[in-house]
Amino acid sequence: MPASKRSKVHLVGGGMASLAAAVFLVRDAGVPGENVRVLEQLPVAGGSLDGVPAPTREGGHVTRGGPMFDDEHSVCLWNLLETIPAPDDPAVSVRQEMRAFDTEHPAHAGARIVNGDRTIADASELGLDARDRADMIRLLALPERLIGARRVDDFFRPHFFTTHFWCMWRTTFAFQTWHSAVELKRHLLAFVQEFGRLHTLSGIRRGRYNQYDSVVRPIQEWLTARGVRTDFGTTVADADFSGPAARRLSRLHLRRDGAEAGTIELGEDDYAFLTLGSATADTTYGDSTTVPELVRDRRDGSWRLWESVARNAPDFGRPHAFCGNVDETRRESFTLTTTGSLLLDRIQKYTGNVPGEGALTTWKDSRWLLSVAVPPQPHFRDQEEDTYTLWGYALCGDVPGDHVPKPMDDCTGAEVLDELLGHLGFDDIADEVRGTTRITTVQMPYATAPFQRRSPSDRPLVVPDGARNFAFLGQFVEIPEDVVSTAEYAVRSAMTAVHHHFDVDREVPPMYHGLSDPEVAWTALRAALA
Repeated sequence: MPASKRSKVHLVGGGMASLAAAVFLVRDAGVPGENVRVLEQLPVAGGSLDGVPAPTREGGHVTRGGPMFDDEHSVCLWNLLETIPAPDDPAVSVRQEMRAFDTEHPAHAGARIVNGDRTIADASELGLDARDRADMIRLLALPERLIGARRVDDFFRPHFFTTHFWCMWRTTFAFQTWHSAVELKRHLLAFVQEFGRLHTLSGIRRGRYNQYDSVVRPIQEWLTARGVRTDFGTTVADADFSGPAARRLSRLHLRRDGAEAGTIELGEDDYAFLTLGSATADTTYGDSTTVPELVRDRRDGSWRLWESVARNAPDFGRPHAFCGNVDETRRESFTLTTTGSLLLDRIQKYTGNVPGEGALTTWKDSRWLLSVAVPPQPHFRDQEEDTYTLWGYALCGDVPGDHVPKPMDDCTGAEVLDELLGHLGFDDIADEVRGTTRITTVQMPYATAPFQRRSPSDRPLVVPDGARNFAFLGQFVEIPEDVVSTAEYAVRSAMTAVHHHFDVDREVPPMYHGLSDPEVAWTALRAALA
């Protein structure tokens, strides 16, 4: 019997990387579904791709963030989703459903940037001067080995950080000035096709519902139907490696409900793929009267597992480079759940965008650097009638607001709503909005950890040299040239691992390079010169 038929594969973590790996194992490698086991410490799969009821006293809905999908770059993701039947019409794939939805409801932000006086800026004017463009070209031309662990602001003058371009780029991807210059370079190259449409975000692709309902749930249903098992509430606390240079994984140590729960012994033909780290680890929630705790002591098992694994070999990465400075990696977001459409109707009148069309609006002069997105409604499959939601976040939550004299990190949900209403200027409906809105705040200590400055060896390869039966997955592995802000990165890591270990006779789709397309390159150049 071929190894793929008798092998048992253990997938540590239930995020997008493991879900994708499970699909590729069954679809491409021919592993029987009953031989694939997902080990997830939370009660729900999906990792950062979520959309669940708010776990607070007030209830409502919550979305922690919005990973970017696009046509050109997301080649491995689309390869995956072409396999998965859409939940509303199994005759079409999730990919086909998303394409049809985006054709019917195209994104075209009418208020991408709002000025301090509440006027809508002409965001098509990127504001780059000759020196800004020269600095950008210099960054793009430098090899990554020469850029090293330098920061974004090591490469640009202060003027660059006042431009519309930087405002839109940083809020689309959640970049900070202290983040990795290498990662910014990769993003600029991967998304050069967005330069001419950055002010409208018309290149963004979405599902009919939130990420969990549109993507994760259909994948899980497909896997379950094929016998793939997911063990929720199961933490992999440690992993034992054997052989010279720790090239074989022999044992997984489990915990459930805080107690040891035995081990999994890997047989000669067995494999384990481990998701390292987590951008949403130690997430905490608040509501209108409470403040979410900022966890600093790594209670979630994701980082502790990587820290333990990394002690086995020097090429297993250095997790502290990414989880060692919460003040640089934290980010707070919020979700409003309103009864009645009063707030969304007023936002539509203000921006000119129906829900789902506006993509993202940023108040560029706000001290918190506040942004909101109004998704298509309903945004959740189980959303109550006459209930509406919107999502937002801040990149500078450690300073006092413009309308609330406290940092966002110290604010209750009611105070966050007051800050938003102050920027919107909807004084005439403010009291009614407050009375009909449930707000969930979300504190994520490692939300931007994938962007942290790094050296080449800080992230392990998906398949370390000589690895016999294991691979590393997720946002904290090294995939040359690819960008960590997307679900594509997780899916590519999964496809790379499966195709390598199971000798799949199918090429991993090559990455998209916009600069190799003269039309895209010319469009980007014209936008940058505007």
